[in-house]
Amino acid sequence: MLGRRKRSAGADQPVQPHDSPITGAEPGSGPWDAGQVDLESAAADRVDLGSLLVAGVEGLEVRLQADQETGAVTAVLLADADAGLELRAFAAPKSGGLWAELRREMTAEATRLGGTVDELDGEHGPQLRLQIPVTAPDGRRGVQSSRVAAVEGPRWLLRATFWGTAVDQMQPDTALEQALRKVVVVRGSEPMSPRQPLPLRLPPEASVAGSS
Repeated sequence: MLGRRKRSAGADQPVQPHDSPITGAEPGSGPWDAGQVDLESAAADRVDLGSLLVAGVEGLEVRLQADQETGAVTAVLLADADAGLELRAFAAPKSGGLWAELRREMTAEATRLGGTVDELDGEHGPQLRLQIPVTAPDGRRGVQSSRVAAVEGPRWLLRATFWGTAVDQMQPDTALEQALRKVVVVRGSEPMSPRQPLPLRLPPEASVAGSS
């Protein structure tokens, strides 16, 4: 579990507009681009994971997911007893539009697997609710439900996947939605191919969950 850092005043306040707009976030609300905030203040109030600064929210456990073979951190997980949120950040074209492409691809893949897809209009813009048939190790069949939202910023895309009770609970005052709005994305200036994951790093106090 990652510890919550002491809150600094003004950490969530934008300091200047960015040349590229952020789509999927309400005006005056996050997720934020690093160019919109005072990074020193933001880092003091959040766990610094490299490309993502993640604030602690009461009632949520924060963990990192890592590839079992390489040990590389691949995602940030926030969860309570009934719901969870997975955060992954990717490089994106400066012109935007990556989330529209991904929605089409995810819809096609879910349909191929025999699942269903509903497109929803949520706080962060167009979202997908996916229901995919799965087979458990004991042979029992079931349905895996998730809701996927995304926010596009200057040359980055933050993908947020909700599960558990959060699939249908889209109210903006839930702990998971609050946590998503507090995220700061640090894209960096290095060249990266579109869809390339932004690098995450493991702080000393973190717990790591393996990924399949």
